[in-house]
Amino acid sequence: TFHGPPSRKRCQNSPTCAVTYRRQSHLALRVIHPADDRLLLGGALEAAWEILTGAPPAGWSTTEPVNLPWSRRQLTDLARSRAQERAGSWLTAVGHPDHPAIAATHIVHTDAGVEERITLAVGCEAGQTSPMDRIEELAETLATRHPLATMLTQLRPGRADLTTPAHFEPPPIPVSVTLGPDAVREAGLAHVRQAPGIPATEFGSTRRPALHYTLGNGTDPAAWKQLRTLNEHLKTNT
Repeated sequence: TFHGPPSRKRCQNSPTCAVTYRRQSHLALRVIHPADDRLLLGGALEAAWEILTGAPPAGWSTTEPVNLPWSRRQLTDLARSRAQERAGSWLTAVGHPDHPAIAATHIVHTDAGVEERITLAVGCEAGQTSPMDRIEELAETLATRHPLATMLTQLRPGRADLTTPAHFEPPPIPVSVTLGPDAVREAGLAHVRQAPGIPATEFGSTRRPALHYTLGNGTDPAAWKQLRTLNEHLKTNT
């Protein structure tokens, strides 16, 4: 068990890690697909993995230990076989040892279609570029090439191998929020553009854009106030 303080070595070429040493990037995202017999699941998770770690997931399974090679076709077949189950399908994916990452995905059928609810954690070791440096690239990819609904990204101090020590660690701090094109349309484009004091970047077509809000760099707890402000603003028009 790790008992000492985080490494004081700085992550090279990364302003995020340069300030905060070893970090863990945490993402929570939802993608909603129209129900279709040709649907192949796992694309958004695979894209996020490749952008943030440089490699696809190594394996997946419905239970631990993870013992199946990564296969979008196999996980889609599993989800299809459980489509009538109210609880849906739960699965875990892991990365290669030199690219520490782990994800949990819940696949459910809703009135809107087939929904993938994904949580992904990626470690940043000293000397590595922070995955958070590529969050805007990921947001654009998911918003324009995958049916992204929403994504929240956070950053926290922690072990790069994603294990949990037997002592208190600080909670994560919000970094950004992304709304996919359908979420923007539902809330109203003019309204989401007017989030007070929160910078936003638009992706995609001018008729159906996605919006990516930057809340901070993951080091200032004031980002929680920004997130509350954004949530309250979005709720006033939904």
